[in-house]
Amino acid sequence: MKYWKESRDHIYVAAHRGWSTEYPENTMEAFRAAVELGVDQIETDIRVTMDGELVLIHDATVDRTTNGTGRVIDMTLAELKTLDAGIRKGEQFKGCRIPTLIELMEYVKDHPTLTLDLELKEYPDGDHESIAFDVCDRILAIVDQYGFTDRVVINSFSGKLNEYIYKKHGKKYRQHVFFPSDLLGTCTIDPYSYAYCCCMFDDGSEPWAGMASKTACDTMVARGVEPWAGAAVKDEVTVDMMIERGAVLVTCNNPDVILRLLREKGKRVHENG
Repeated sequence: MKYWKESRDHIYVAAHRGWSTEYPENTMEAFRAAVELGVDQIETDIRVTMDGELVLIHDATVDRTTNGTGRVIDMTLAELKTLDAGIRKGEQFKGCRIPTLIELMEYVKDHPTLTLDLELKEYPDGDHESIAFDVCDRILAIVDQYGFTDRVVINSFSGKLNEYIYKKHGKKYRQHVFFPSDLLGTCTIDPYSYAYCCCMFDDGSEPWAGMASKTACDTMVARGVEPWAGAAVKDEVTVDMMIERGAVLVTCNNPDVILRLLREKGKRVHENG
């Protein structure tokens, strides 16, 4: 199956932590709702628990998104599963839980055209290096186990972790990096030499804080790297800017709005056959 059909005429929509404007982020409820809208991709964040389980949560602590406190890495999966990951979004979401990576993969296997953007949140900094590399290896092994190697992009803000994947696996996995490159920290290899796609954040050259200039995006295309837009795209003004700058995918918090606008502008051609 050809999973990657994104183009300037058919802009992919990725749900950032699920449909996160309306549902509790990084919960199965948010993922399911986004898929029901017709998104092309789910973006999520992966961390490790004290007992080595892989869970989907953005922050290093549970404080912002649950009714608990403390670091994810200091809790067992059983302890995390007692926390309410929905109540802070609204009483109607009471009882939502922090999912595991396996829970998401089990869901995705029944949606054969859906792609995934897996962001690795354990960084190889200081004495955390061995943990970060082990977590990375385990995530990639799960991707392979489910047969998702060709439908996943691997995402990290750590240049060191990106290079670890590239040195070990070459271009087996599609890698998602960032622009400007200083967002990746120290890099010993040009990240755009091996990347599949790049989220084009604001580089300060244009009077719009959200996406890099068209020149920067065109340069990325010339290098064979797809320019993607981030969650600063949220309304018609920013959608038009994204289209003008040549993005072929947008990772957004409000996929309902973005899908509607792209359809109205004729930028979802494959949905019409």
